[in-house]
Amino acid sequence: MPRIAYVNGVYERASEAAVSIEDRGYQFADAVYEVWSVFDGRLADLDGHMNRLERSLRELQITMPMPSRSLLVVLNEVIRRNRIREGMIYLQISRGVAPRDHVFPANARASVVITAKPVDRDAAEKKAAVGIKAISAPDIRWGRCDIKTVGLLPNVLAKQKAKEQGAGEVIFVDQDGFVTEGGSTNVYIVSAEGLIRTRSLNANILAGVTRLNVLPLIRESGLELHEESFTLEEAKASAEVFITAATSLVMPIVAIDDHVIGDGKPGPIACALREAYIDHAGRTAGV
Repeated sequence: MPRIAYVNGVYERASEAAVSIEDRGYQFADAVYEVWSVFDGRLADLDGHMNRLERSLRELQITMPMPSRSLLVVLNEVIRRNRIREGMIYLQISRGVAPRDHVFPANARASVVITAKPVDRDAAEKKAAVGIKAISAPDIRWGRCDIKTVGLLPNVLAKQKAKEQGAGEVIFVDQDGFVTEGGSTNVYIVSAEGLIRTRSLNANILAGVTRLNVLPLIRESGLELHEESFTLEEAKASAEVFITAATSLVMPIVAIDDHVIGDGKPGPIACALREAYIDHAGRTAGV
């Protein structure tokens, strides 16, 4: 079955879908995006992603192209037309189409693109069962990483380097030696005593929606959680490291820069949190 995309009011084959060459998302990265996990045909962490989308649009002064309820109808229709039971859905909203000029166009209408794809949950679980490796890289991104824009070239270059070195993620480190976040994830470390640390949202990081839902699960489990900075060296010396995102859920990191974390296997806390998050996401999807 051909993949179906939604582009500015039209559902069409993804292979035939297109936007204008003067779309500002294409020319200036003047656009935002969101990615939802789909569990049993339903959107996971629905409100968190919608709230972050609306915030990102406000920060860039892009008008929401339709009411959130209408957008939800379209998202679910894309899921239905692609027959997605377990998968991902990608939404991108740009400022719209206008003759190329750096200043905001006066009358442009926001462009909307939505696509969906299936995810092999069994393969993902096998990956989580052994964990992934990561490399570190200097954080050279712009100063508004709290906005989920499509301007991801530094992330792309760092992730490509990670792939070339046999790693599945990159961990960004600021000029003071502190971990900020992953190339497309939030990062956590666990001490030998079970204390979990992750960087505060007061820093220049994205407010991950999976993070938003994992933090209460940590607290409910009785574990101690500190939202504070930690160094790359502290991460390498920790008992466990894991990351969260809609694409990876909760994923253990077993090595950073070829330095083995703990015993080189996914730790019990990361594994338990992954199981708890999947259960939570499945129960609350679509709500």
